[in-house]
Amino acid sequence: MLTLAFGIGAVDVGHATTKGLSQIVTPDLQPVDELSISAQVQARAIGNPWQAQFELGLTPRFEVAFFQGFSPGEQVLGTEIGLVQRGPWLLSTGFVNWSLGHGSPQPLLEGGYYLEHDKFIAGALRAGAQSQALLGWAHDFNAVWRVQVDYQSGSANYLTAGFTWTPSDRWQVNPALYLANDHTHTRLGYLVATYTIKVRSRQVRE
Repeated sequence: MLTLAFGIGAVDVGHATTKGLSQIVTPDLQPVDELSISAQVQARAIGNPWQAQFELGLTPRFEVAFFQGFSPGEQVLGTEIGLVQRGPWLLSTGFVNWSLGHGSPQPLLEGGYYLEHDKFIAGALRAGAQSQALLGWAHDFNAVWRVQVDYQSGSANYLTAGFTWTPSDRWQVNPALYLANDHTHTRLGYLVATYTIKVRSRQVRE
């Protein structure tokens, strides 16, 4: 029979893509056969301070993401399904933050209105027994520079502001400042660097 295998050894450079905003995922999906590899450093209060992320577009309407945390060691899964992917309107569902060691996946539903320069995002996520709002805005000055703001409700979450620098089709860097929703309004730092490659699919006959 025919099976589909991904040849990591045979790769092309992919186009760098914005990994959500600084805090929330976005309703646009990873392009098919593009694998993004990210190194993420953040304050421990935000999450695992050292982690790697792998995000792959499997079909035009389906992507998967895997996070490997290092302090402590943990694995987290996420996935997204594009219900509407015909601009300027987008609508996606899926889940995030499914820790393989403990906890349950957090389902979400999110819509977007994407113009040439401005992207508007709104949705909701279910975390345990609590429903949380997701809001985001990004402005693309050009193919290299973007500014972005996003918000997730809940006392354990944040309002963030940052920018994305895309110096080439391979690389993308996103620093951001997190402002805690709780009464402390603590300010925390975040940085992610992403390298994107094109993973060629091939058919293998058994």
